[in-house]
Amino acid sequence: MSVVVLPKHVAAVIKSQKNPLRALEMFNSMKKEDGYSHNVYTYKCMVEKLGYHGEFKAMESLIEEARRNIDNMLLEGVYITAIKAYGRKGKVESAVNVFERMDFYRCVPSVYSYNTIMNLLIERGYYVQAHKVYMRMIERRIRPDVHSFTIRIKSFCRTKRPRVGLRLLRNMIDQGYRVNSVVYCMLVGGFYEVEEYRDDARQLFDGMLELGITPDVTTFNKLVVRVLCKKGEVQECERLLNKVVKRGVFPNLFMCNLLIQGLCEKGRVDEAARMLEGLRKEGLNADVVSYNTLICGLCKHSKVDEAESYLRKMVNRGLDPDVFTYNTIIGAYCKLGMVQKANVVLDNAVFKGFVPDEFTFCSMIYGLCEGGDIDRARSLFDEAIGKGRKSCNVILYNTLIKGMCRHGLILEALKLVTEMPEKGCSPNTWTYNLIINGLCKMGCVSDARNVMNDAVAKGILLDIFTFNTLIDGYCKHSKLDDAIEVLHTMWDHDVVPDVITYNTMLDGLCKLKNCDDVMETFEVMVEKGCVPNIITYSILIESLCKSRKFTKALDLFEDIQSKGLVPDTVSFGTLIKGFCENDDLDGAYKLFGRMKTRYKCAHTTAIYNILISAFAKKLKMDMAEKLFVEMNECGCPPDNYTYRCMIDGFCKANNTEFGYKLLLDNMTKEEFLPSKETVGRVLNCLCVKNRLLEAVGIIHLMVHKGVVPNVVLTIFEADKRDVAAPKIVVEDLLKKNHITYYAYQLLYDAIRDKKILKKLSKKVPSDQLTALSGSRSCVPGAKCSS
Repeated sequence: MSVVVLPKHVAAVIKSQKNPLRALEMFNSMKKEDGYSHNVYTYKCMVEKLGYHGEFKAMESLIEEARRNIDNMLLEGVYITAIKAYGRKGKVESAVNVFERMDFYRCVPSVYSYNTIMNLLIERGYYVQAHKVYMRMIERRIRPDVHSFTIRIKSFCRTKRPRVGLRLLRNMIDQGYRVNSVVYCMLVGGFYEVEEYRDDARQLFDGMLELGITPDVTTFNKLVVRVLCKKGEVQECERLLNKVVKRGVFPNLFMCNLLIQGLCEKGRVDEAARMLEGLRKEGLNADVVSYNTLICGLCKHSKVDEAESYLRKMVNRGLDPDVFTYNTIIGAYCKLGMVQKANVVLDNAVFKGFVPDEFTFCSMIYGLCEGGDIDRARSLFDEAIGKGRKSCNVILYNTLIKGMCRHGLILEALKLVTEMPEKGCSPNTWTYNLIINGLCKMGCVSDARNVMNDAVAKGILLDIFTFNTLIDGYCKHSKLDDAIEVLHTMWDHDVVPDVITYNTMLDGLCKLKNCDDVMETFEVMVEKGCVPNIITYSILIESLCKSRKFTKALDLFEDIQSKGLVPDTVSFGTLIKGFCENDDLDGAYKLFGRMKTRYKCAHTTAIYNILISAFAKKLKMDMAEKLFVEMNECGCPPDNYTYRCMIDGFCKANNTEFGYKLLLDNMTKEEFLPSKETVGRVLNCLCVKNRLLEAVGIIHLMVHKGVVPNVVLTIFEADKRDVAAPKIVVEDLLKKNHITYYAYQLLYDAIRDKKILKKLSKKVPSDQLTALSGSRSCVPGAKCSS
């Protein structure tokens, strides 16, 4: 009795066969069997197998064979399978070709074919093309089904138009379609993607539940939980979860992993850790994904030691760490400069059977280079290359080359580049970019240009970073003609200059050329279709201010908002500084006031410093004091430059007392050290008024704070240093013209005057040199401690 082989038996074998070509061989052998012929189902299974493994040439041949042997009107399922196969591999054009040829081969596409191609186009971001396919379907009077509308709603959600999707949902209900939880959850997720639609999302979700539509856990996870956790909105996710739990939907491990990810995204890694630890109480066992998610979150927030402890915990609980686990921890340690700890983790992993990959070696090499240990990095690189890695060697080379360039070892890096072809590895664009960037930073721009020409001769395609780096190098070394030449050659290489390119050129021209050249380059930029950004306008404003064209600068500033841009602190600072340099302090102060009232732009310490410096130079110390007090109250702490401007202003205005007290206020703060020029100005004023006690006190405070010449640090004996240091400080101040010769004469004698030193020791305890004045050390009106 002979065994009859049916198509369903062949299909089962095809599905179970892992090797697609072996499956095809078996498929072809069946054609020789008497009484057997393949049907649509076997062809579909074989096409699916070949497409899944990327054997598209064999798949197309098989489809051609199916056309010859089977009625084409029955082959829609085969075509749909081919479209999906191309879609999985990102071959959108090939998938569209299959769809378009269906009519040609007399296979009329049904709603299922249209749904398949629309979904593929939307998944790949071709929203306009997907809409055209939908309109063609309507024109051919093919009735859309629920899936068609769901795909359309997905498109609206992906393009941030969930309200359009909501209208479509309501139309579906009006037309009698049975709407399921997938459609609702997709829309809810779409509303949550747009921050201002959060209330709409909540209302829609509540409305879905009121209609008795409850999503299953898979739908809820995929379309709602994932969206919220990606944004770190775990609290909102838990609020929705509580509602569906009451309707019998309970969290699974996949949901918990998403919640852990969401907590980590928000930086709430401690809560994420507690959630992982509490999974057992919920009857769930954490898997490798759970631990990897938490470990990744901990590493991103620099808690690598804690991440390593969870590595040990997962091993103790019988889970095997994978490549992602080890590489995440090793990479994090290396980024923090803790290469020794990374090496310990790597050694333990290798002992347990872990095989380091390119990412592992790149992380270690990066860490060693950052720590300055180039020799060890080179040794590890040689070890990695020796392990026979061929496909990704260029990544390893680039990592080491980058490290060498950062430490100025350009010659060694160039030698490494020349060795690459001998090792069977070709340098890529990024390799040459690293070398060019390193040479430009060292000032060897001409050499960088030669390297670029060498890259072109070898057929390397240059990118925007290559040209921007070279242009920046020429501009920083005032070689603008060379920079302009490089800009022109970009078009020859089919590289379009971007806003960074033009901003670099404009900044270089602003520093060295006149305003007309800057504005001419800006006009060329606009003509070429490059859209200026706020940095561009800041450079233009600076150039106009330098040329004293303040009216044009102000007009340009006012025009910024009409271009859809928001003025920032840099553009405000540039214009305010221009007004100040033109002695228009009233105009500068008015613009300063408009920053907050009209433009809602917060003041910064740098902006305050521009105004304080300008008012102090004009000896308008009442305004300078007002701004100094205001900046303290507004959360803009004064810095060294602020104190310097105020002290210089008080001293020039012959208000020695306030200048002296501000200097003490500056010097008593741990994070601030006044310049010797500022100290010298106060000392000169004190000496003119014969206030030698306070002047000598400042000298001793300078010694105590370490504001001394380097020669003082070479005196190792404390007693000798205490005696010699004040004298050396005074001589250094005279040598650098920070004090007058008159002040030097008085101070030289005063620092050795026993009466002054005795009074100073009584007024200032030896262990607390921070309260040289009995009065408050601050500007009148300022809120500071006694």
